[in-house]
Amino acid sequence: MRRRFFVDQVHSGKAEIQGEEARHLTRVLRVEPGQRYEISDNQNVYLAEIETARKEHVVFRTLEKIEPPPHPADVTLCAALVKFDHFEWMIEKATELGVTEIVPVEAVRTEKGLLHAAHQRVERWRRIALEASQQSRRAILPQIQEPEKLAGVLKRNLPLKLALDEEGGAPLVSALKKSVPHGAVLVGPEGGWTEEERSEFLALGWTQISLGPLILRAETAAIAALAVIQAEWLVH
Repeated sequence: MRRRFFVDQVHSGKAEIQGEEARHLTRVLRVEPGQRYEISDNQNVYLAEIETARKEHVVFRTLEKIEPPPHPADVTLCAALVKFDHFEWMIEKATELGVTEIVPVEAVRTEKGLLHAAHQRVERWRRIALEASQQSRRAILPQIQEPEKLAGVLKRNLPLKLALDEEGGAPLVSALKKSVPHGAVLVGPEGGWTEEERSEFLALGWTQISLGPLILRAETAAIAALAVIQAEWLVH
């Protein structure tokens, strides 16, 4: 199976990759002119041939447009900030599972200092999502948003709003019913939601849901929920 790379744009049948990403292609993958790969401009996917490959500059020539597979369920993951090594793992795996958007969230029990530091990590997180997208052969990159406070995230107007809660709630599968429209999954921090936060998201139309009796780490809960949603999408 051919590797897939993301490019900024395709213009007049040509696309370029420069800088660090190009160095990876030329020095690690040892790409050469004439080799064929798939490229995406974050809208369309193409079969392309390498025209030139120099240290920090790789040029592709498109050969044909490729019809991408149907996109997975359109899901926004609103995830409370946790320790960054765990959060980055969550971003990588959520990307592989087809998440559309990831919103880092500050909750009451978010560890002090994480919100401020998170703003400086967004570009790194986008890079992780890019690499995971290429590995999983996505056609479109997930959006990694700037961190937000919980109050703002809860006001999002979506047809399906699910809040994972260790205190219980409807089983996730039953909350999905027979279809998976565009919706959001809210995942709490280490230590869970406060009663005030729980009251707030219920008042704003979020459905309290459960993944079962076991207490999961935040990142585990996020990935388990996304896997269930995508599995339901495949069935229906």
